[in-house]
Amino acid sequence: MTEGNQTVISWFLLLGLPIPPERQHLFYALFLAMYLTTVLGNLLIIILIQLDSHLHTPMYSLLSNLSFSDLCFSSVTMPKLLQNMQSQDPSIPYAGCLAQMYFFLLFGDLESFLLVAMAYDRYVAICFPLRYTSIMSPKLCVGLVVLSWVLTTFHAMLHTLLMARLSFCDNNVIPHFFCDMSALLKLSCSDTHVNELVIFITGGLILVIPFVLIVVSYARIVSSILKVPSARGIRKAFSTCGSHLSVVSLFYGTVIGLYLCSSGNPSTVKESVMAITYTMVTPMLNPFIYSLRNRDMKRALGRVICKKKMMV
Repeated sequence: MTEGNQTVISWFLLLGLPIPPERQHLFYALFLAMYLTTVLGNLLIIILIQLDSHLHTPMYSLLSNLSFSDLCFSSVTMPKLLQNMQSQDPSIPYAGCLAQMYFFLLFGDLESFLLVAMAYDRYVAICFPLRYTSIMSPKLCVGLVVLSWVLTTFHAMLHTLLMARLSFCDNNVIPHFFCDMSALLKLSCSDTHVNELVIFITGGLILVIPFVLIVVSYARIVSSILKVPSARGIRKAFSTCGSHLSVVSLFYGTVIGLYLCSSGNPSTVKESVMAITYTMVTPMLNPFIYSLRNRDMKRALGRVICKKKMMV
């Protein structure tokens, strides 16, 4: 398609991962196994929470939404990567690229907000145990989830609309395995100052502020524990917050490593590894972290299995 003397791009080519051709099949099998594990693991958590009445609490309601977010987040990039590796066709249409960017931002941001809500839930549970039921009411829990969806939808739509106004002329090769927003901005032949300004402003709101709120919540938790130090209280705090802290460390550690500590080169092995960790490994490990370190989830799984056996 042409516009004046410029060729307007309607397709992009995803460069993919720097994998030698002789190892393509090995990595394809690895990534497929990771994706299937992510889907099955997160689905298991969602189903357990729905089936077991003991898990119908604010904490597990938020966890169910987090698992759904992880499942969708991984599904934004993994199927296309697997398809490209299998067919050796790295093309993606312009509309498909914008759609992938939109859902990538949506579910990535949603995870950040849900982790904040879960940190607040743990803060109330430990610092105000007698008022936990009244503070973390079902109404508040639903409100936190709805607010998270509204804010992330607005943020993702804002960046997608700003990206849609840009023109892409000569270079259509994206040095990544998905339509990363920063990579697309570097390919544009339009003025991207507005996009970069919005990224700078909203980046603090979406990532920095939630991270600070989580740190403040856990600082208050630690302060509350130190006021009445006891081995039992410390064990309870670790059992209550250990899984969430592990997920927060994994999520924000990879995000900071990818977007704040990356080199200036658009495509490096280090950045590819960080992107894989952020988009594939983190959603896959979250179910294991919550199931292996959470007694309630283990008991719920045991109850569900026992019910199935009794029905048989």
